Amino acid sequence: MSEVGEKSEQAGPEPVTAKEKLAARKDMTLRRTGSIVPQQSVQGKALLAVIIIMSFLACLTIGAVSMIRTTANGWASQISREITIQIKPDESIDMEKKLIEARDLALSFVGTRDGRVLDKDATARLLEPWLGAGLDIDELPVPRLVVITIDEQNPPDFAAMRAELQRKIPQAYLDDHRTWVDRLVSMARTTVLIGSGVLGLVFFAMVLTVIFATRGALAGNRHIVEVLHFVGAEASFVAEEFQKHFLVVSLKGSLAGAFLAAALFASLSWWQSARIATPEADQAAALFGSFTIDWTGYVGIFLTMAVIAALTTITARFTVMRTIDEIDHIRSDPGRLDG
Repeated sequence: MSEVGEKSEQAGPEPVTAKEKLAARKDMTLRRTGSIVPQQSVQGKALLAVIIIMSFLACLTIGAVSMIRTTANGWASQISREITIQIKPDESIDMEKKLIEARDLALSFVGTRDGRVLDKDATARLLEPWLGAGLDIDELPVPRLVVITIDEQNPPDFAAMRAELQRKIPQAYLDDHRTWVDRLVSMARTTVLIGSGVLGLVFFAMVLTVIFATRGALAGNRHIVEVLHFVGAEASFVAEEFQKHFLVVSLKGSLAGAFLAAALFASLSWWQSARIATPEADQAAALFGSFTIDWTGYVGIFLTMAVIAALTTITARFTVMRTIDEIDHIRSDPGRLDG
């Protein structure tokens, strides 16, 4: 019996096979470590809601600016493709003859493509919104119009054309619509500046919100941060944990806000196409143009999502690093620690 006991003591525990070691290592590798930041905290939910709202406003501003810019460019292109010759009524001239003469004179210049004389019915339709239907042009001193289509890339010499019209037809006046084009360009630039200002305010408010939300999360987990920092965890490790948390929150919020903005534009576009040729749709189209945004608007929405995620992540990291520095200063100053 003693020999058997001595042999069992010498044998010791059974050796662990390589397969069991591999299984144990796999279990250790697959085990998920808990985050030091609470995933379902009040601050996280509030921050998610704020980022959704701000992302929606930012993407809405981007889409609106893109839509208005496209509409203004379309208006400017339509206006710049045509010039108008107005002939004031005068009893001493033959109006129909002077209209044809003005059209032929304008078409003799290089850079003009086509010309047409607006008849009395077309002129009456132009004045119908202000003077009503059934207007008799002969009873009013209404100028008659000649519309000339020009080459946008190679426009004619407007100064020479205006001088020639004044010499041959003193009652004629050439309107090249430059004033309207300049106003539209100025309006488009102003809209872009206003949109950029709104975007800047949204991003600034979002940065402040992330700072306060990060500080709130740190205040609730300050003891964890202090323990980790005391046992040797580097500040970069703690900041990375918060950085990951706020990156996920910002991506979710920005994606939801962008989706809501895109859904709004899609709904408005569907409404406009479904109510085509109705008074409300015509007024909306005349004021805002088409509610469909082009590819630059979608690129702007995507870039807005990326900027929001980057700003949130960077702000969270810098806030955590600053808070850890404050902890180090407090611990290094006994007087502040007692207070």
